[in-house]
Amino acid sequence: MSAEATLTKEDSSKSIWGGGRSPFNISWGKMYMWFFLVSDAFTFSSLLTAYGVMRHRFAEIWPKAQEVFTHFPFVAGHLPLAYVGLMTFILIMSSVTMVLAVDAGHRRNNKAVALWMFFTIIGGFTFVGSQAWEWYHFIEGTEQGALIMPNGDHYRFTEGVKGAPEHALIAPNHTYITDAVEIAKIEKEGRPVHGANLTENEYGHPLFGDFFFFITGFHGFHVFSGVVINIIIYFNVLGGVYTRRGHYEQVEKVGLYWHFVDLVWVFVFTFFYLV
Repeated sequence: MSAEATLTKEDSSKSIWGGGRSPFNISWGKMYMWFFLVSDAFTFSSLLTAYGVMRHRFAEIWPKAQEVFTHFPFVAGHLPLAYVGLMTFILIMSSVTMVLAVDAGHRRNNKAVALWMFFTIIGGFTFVGSQAWEWYHFIEGTEQGALIMPNGDHYRFTEGVKGAPEHALIAPNHTYITDAVEIAKIEKEGRPVHGANLTENEYGHPLFGDFFFFITGFHGFHVFSGVVINIIIYFNVLGGVYTRRGHYEQVEKVGLYWHFVDLVWVFVFTFFYLV
């Protein structure tokens, strides 16, 4: 092969792959963000899969989310899943404001980018605060608590359970015990438990609490990290950093992360609270 032919072949190769240009026509920053998000998706998928396996294995004694998460701020009654539904709405709306911030960046509207980034930060902080409030009530438990028998059987009081009879117990198989004599016997032999931690759980199987703390905590850490990153980007926007650069790619990259966090919560919400 001649030197001219070799040179032509090398030039052809450079025109396709050389010069540092991505074959997917995106920057290295976006590419690595996608690598991180895909790897993180595998982590959350494995956690939710493990949760599903354990729930299926202990289906008969697994706590029901609508009987556990019934608190709502400043409301005396019980509203099953109402507060976590509000949290989900807030997080989804913060994803909308992030979309608007990215769109404003495409239009080089620095003031609009700052405004929508600010609302995104407020939404993130609200979600993290709401999750902390939910954790507090989950750990504290109900006033009545539950009873754990020497053989490990778990009995909950029906207080706060919608449609359940008053002054009754919920057996491990989710049936109601209303006989006063049987209730008195269980109260005498059972050990009272209030709230939930990593070893005991008022609401049922301890694994429910373990998965709740780890999965929602892991996601909450992602949201908090996203809020911190958003704050940094926000102050850069206020300082005109991206105006001087002539592009808002940093806003796009943090937007990818934020949308991923929102999408993961949709799966967590579905697996943990709805199914």
